[in-house]
Parts: sequence; structure tokens; C-alpha cells
Amino acid sequence: MKNHLGNKIRELRKNRGMTQSELAEMLGISSSSVGMYEQGRRQPDSEMILKICSVFGTSADYLLGKDKSDQKHGVCELSLVFDEFTQVLSSQQGLMFDGILLNEDDKKKIVDAIKAVAALAKQHRKESFG
Repeated sequence: MKNHLGNKIRELRKNRGMTQSELAEMLGISSSSVGMYEQGRRQPDSEMILKICSVFGTSADYLLGKDKSDQKHGVCELSLVFDEFTQVLSSQQGLMFDGILLNEDDKKKIVDAIKAVAALAKQHRKESFG
């Protein structure tokens, strides 16, 4: 079985700019335990899963991979939106922008531009709010 839970914990932690030690402190466990969760060498019990969900403001269904977006808390990882958007763009035949037919390179540039703006917004938020 793939290590979906560990990968999701790592993704959520990194997206929030947290270290394993910082997450461990918030959960009241050792940083090595967080590392083992992320590597799939150890599985958190149900109580710990709820604590992890609380820290990240997400549902257990999202954390365990049952939902791609956490509708309960209005949370959805932007990377999932990018992935879905990229798939939609790629599958569209004859896609035009202002009357000009877009090729695959154009579509990639659009996705890259949106990602760049998202990164700038994230950086601005960090600078403004710490």
C-alpha cells in the first residue's frame, strides 16, 4: 500500500512552512514520530489523526485520502486545483484565447503564470503577516 497518509502529512506541513519539529511540538510528540509517520514506518492512532486534522484545519477524510478537497472546512490544496486545471486545459481541443488557438506550450505557460502569481501572493502574505 502506498504511503498516502504520510505523504499528505508531509505535504500539509511543508505547505504551511513547518518543520517536523514544529509539527511535533504542536502534536505533543517527538519529531522522530512525525518523521516515521511521513515515511510510512509508523501509523498514527485515531486520536493522533484527529490532532493532526486539528492542526491543519482539515478533515480525517481529506487526510486519509477519501476526499481530494476538504469541503467540510472549505479547504482545498491549490496544487490540486492546478492539477485539475492543467488536465482540463490539456484535454481541450481547439482552445482559444482572444481568437488565437492555443498550443500545448501556450497552455503550459498559462499554468506556469498562475503558479507564479500564487507564489508571489504567498510570499507577500508571509512578508505582510509573518
